[in-house]
Amino acid sequence: MSFLSAHTISLFLLAFIGLGVLSHNSSITIASAVLLIVLHTPLVQYAPMMEKYGLHLGIIILTIAVLSPLVSGKIQAEDMMQVFTHWKTMVAVIVGVLVAWLGGRGVTLMVDQPTVVTGLLVGTIIGVTFFRGVPVGPLIAAGIVSVLLWTK
Repeated sequence: MSFLSAHTISLFLLAFIGLGVLSHNSSITIASAVLLIVLHTPLVQYAPMMEKYGLHLGIIILTIAVLSPLVSGKIQAEDMMQVFTHWKTMVAVIVGVLVAWLGGRGVTLMVDQPTVVTGLLVGTIIGVTFFRGVPVGPLIAAGIVSVLLWTK
């Protein structure tokens, strides 16, 4: 990577850190700071590995967080059995299926068309910074883009 390229990326990461601080979004701030450190240290050699496996690792961690109420006792076995007996939980099941399907399409789009990731990144940063969003949207956003673009 050339110095100019690394310098430009550093400026973007610093801008993301600033936006994260202004919007009180620690996820953007921490992620951008970690990547800035990686960029300027020998850890940069691991960037391709982070790119390749980071998304899957993040999904695993997110899934653990979603399932942990089962272990902590906040969701009881009886609650799980009643999922299909109330219209609100049925709507939640249907939306969950739709979101999982969109996320799967999103992963495929992000791998097949990495240039789209830039737009998703900017949109996610704007949504997080100015609309109090949470940065879990890129996969779903990519899935929606894949539907809109009629890609696989």
